[in-house]
Order: sequence, then C-alpha cells, then structure tokens
Amino acid sequence: MARGETDDPDALSTFRRFFALDGDVLVLSAAMFAFSLGFQMTGRYMPRYLSVLGAGSVAIGLYGSFGNLISAVYPYPGGALSDRIGSRASLTAFGLASTVGFLVWVFAGAFGTMALPGFAFGAFVVDPVLLPVGIFVGLLLAQAWKSFGLGATFAIVKQSVPPDRLATGFASTETFRRTAFLLGPLFAAGVLSLFAFETGFRVVLAVAALFAAVATAAQHVLYDASGDSVGTSFEGVATVVSDLRGMPAPLRPLLVGDTLVRFANGMVYVFFVIVVVEFLGVGLSIPSLGVTLSPDAFFGVLLAVEMAVALLTMVPVAKLARRVGLKPVVAVGFAVYALFPVLLVNAPDDALVVTLLFAFSGLRFAGLPAHKALIVGPAEENAGGRVVGSYYLVRNAVTIPSAAVGGWLYARSPETAFLVATAVGLLGTGYFLAFGREFEAYT
Repeated sequence: MARGETDDPDALSTFRRFFALDGDVLVLSAAMFAFSLGFQMTGRYMPRYLSVLGAGSVAIGLYGSFGNLISAVYPYPGGALSDRIGSRASLTAFGLASTVGFLVWVFAGAFGTMALPGFAFGAFVVDPVLLPVGIFVGLLLAQAWKSFGLGATFAIVKQSVPPDRLATGFASTETFRRTAFLLGPLFAAGVLSLFAFETGFRVVLAVAALFAAVATAAQHVLYDASGDSVGTSFEGVATVVSDLRGMPAPLRPLLVGDTLVRFANGMVYVFFVIVVVEFLGVGLSIPSLGVTLSPDAFFGVLLAVEMAVALLTMVPVAKLARRVGLKPVVAVGFAVYALFPVLLVNAPDDALVVTLLFAFSGLRFAGLPAHKALIVGPAEENAGGRVVGSYYLVRNAVTIPSAAVGGWLYARSPETAFLVATAVGLLGTGYFLAFGREFEAYT
C-alpha cells in the first residue's frame, strides 16, 4: 500500500476498534478510564485545596515537586513488583492504595499541619512553611495506580493482544485516558457550581474514591490472571546506566530542549488554578442564558476546553508532520508550553480571553505524537523501549525540583515566577530549534 493510501487512525476509529479487543484490554481500558476520571477531576484542583487548607505558595510548590518525585520513582519498582507477583495482584494492590489516598484527601483537614522552619541561604530566603500532612500522605497513596501501575498496564496489553495489534491495544487505553481528561474537569465544574469550594471538592474527592474502588474491584474480578508472566526480570541499575550511555546522539538536543521546557512548565503548572481563581478571580457569567460559574467551577470548564482542542488537533497535526517534518511540529508545541505562562498571568479578568488562552494551551498536546516519534525514531531496531525509558528517566529526574523553585518565586511575585518560566521555556525551544535534528524518515 502506498504511503498516501495508509488507513490512518482517528479518534472514532480507535473507539470502534476498542470494542473488538481482547477482554483483558477492555478491562484495563475501563479501569484506566475510571482512575483517570478520578485523577483529572481532582489533580488540577489540589493546589487550590492546599490554599484553602492554609498552605502558601512554597508549600504548594513542594507539593508539586513531591508529585514529580513520585512520578519519577514509582514506575520502576512498580514494574519490578508487577513482574514478581503478577499484573492482577499488583494492579489490585495499587488500586486499593489509590482508593485510600483519595479518602485521605477527603479528610485531609483532620491530619493537621506540619511546620517547616524558614531559613536563608545567601540571597535566597524561605519563610516558614505550613504543610497539610493529609495532602502529602494522600499523594503517596493516590499516585500508586497511576505511577506504580505503569509497568503492569504495559504488561497486560503485551500479554493480551498479538504483536500485530499492540499499537491498537495501546491506542485504545490512551484514547480512553484522554477522554477522561475532558470529562473529569467538567464533572468537577458541575459539582463546584453547586457548593462552596471546600465542601464541593470533598464531594469530588469522595466520588473519585468511589470510581477507584469500583475500578479496582472490576479489574480484580474480570481480569484473567492465567496468562500472567511472573518472574524477576529486573536487571539492576547497571542496565539503566548502560541505556543512558547508549542513547542515540541525535536525541540529545531534543532531550536538552524538552527538559528545559518541561522544567519551565513544572515551575508554574501547579499555580495555574491559583492564578485563575485567586490572582485573576475570573468566572463566567452569561445572564441571557442564566449561566453563572464561580472561578473554581470555571477553571474546570477551562481544562475541558484545553483537552477538547488537544483531542481535535492531535491527528490532523500528526498528518501535517508528514509534510513539514517532525521538528517544526515539536518546536511549535514547545513554544506553546513556553508562552502560555506569561500570557496567562498578564491576562485581563475576562472569561473569553482566558478561555482562548486555554484553547491555545491545548495546542501543546497536538505535537505529542510527533514528539514521541522523534524520541523513538533514532533508536536501533528492538531498542525503542530502552531509549524511551532512558529519555523519560533523565527528563523526569531533572524536573523534580521545578515546582519548588516556582513556589519560591511565586511567593515573591506571581508575575516573576511566570515570566521566569516563560524565559526558561523559550531557552529550551531555541536550543531545540538551533541544534535539534529531524528524523530521517520525515526528511
């Protein structure tokens, strides 16, 4: 079949193919959808919840960096544990932990706070920090299925579909996950339009715990564990070091640029809700339709707009990359990451303007397929998995402190934190444009 005659996948075809997949992938996709709903209706609001519980910007930044640390550390031992005890047992354990984590968040106020003393290091001054203990304990547990379960989800898809349908299996789970990114914030917005934030968000957290509990029970009962591969496949730290040293040279400029861009985004990501709700204080009011949304509820709508744009543009932009190459598409995505912070913090408290900004932000997801292709493209045959793992290990490790740095800057001035984030992001974008290489298949 000629290149132009390829049957390209789209969002609708992925949903249709989903129903023809193996039962275990159906179970996994349904569980992923339920957990993703829980994460998406709660995760972006957690900084606001911290603020309501009395935490300042430094504590919110530490929360973001703690989440980065968990995301970077959990998947590796999670995959090893999955190999040891089997995917079914590990996913059940991770699901239960996440369910408990959501419940801990519901009652976070009962856990009290821990005070960290302030200190000065040269010109850097950190004021005393109040940490709501329940939020951090809940994060350790709630992230279990999402991060620890990563290796198990890959194992299930690999075990459950033939080699020529692996892409379809992964596409189905990813499509369901992204759909939850759209629906979760809308659900949160609906609840928060009915209640004051603290009460409404606890209702959202309780619903997330319910989703997690149902998904855990469903995957435990419906998943067929007879095909589990149980063993000891972890080969040690030496393997990781070897993979890092063997990373293809063409990939390094992309890694440097991407890491700078992601560090910049990590500096301010947890403060997007704070800027919209507290700094700008922008809500939505359409008297002719009888619609009035508080800033808290409106933020959920903004997240849904962002993801709607992402879902609508991913496939067309991926097709565009065939004509213009991967590098320009990835560079545009990096530029959106970089510019959004400074545009948001300087936006007027106008609902239409802020909505358009979040629609603009959704374009950063449009370059993800091209970005992933540029990562795995230079890898040698049968080495793509190791290259991807090494790439994300380095990027995620370097960006761990980004939110803490952003929190310290935000305490001085929101404008300063967001301006510095944009400067770092543009530096990463410029570096990639100057030194990044195109994948040969697209030249």
